Amino acid sequence: MSCPICDKPADARYRPFCSRRCADVDLGRWLRGSYAIPAEADPDDDLPQDPPQRH
Repeated sequence: MSCPICDKPADARYRPFCSRRCADVDLGRWLRGSYAIPAEADPDDDLPQDPPQRH
């Protein structure tokens, strides 16, 4: 298995990465929102929502 960041061989301590640096690079990408899962917009999301009822 190779590191998904730099393609060097993975190290068991940082698997699937080769080093702490590459693991941190990946974490930074997640935190910045660089990775995203594509999804189709739900048409119902555009409809106005009724406010919650108070009892």
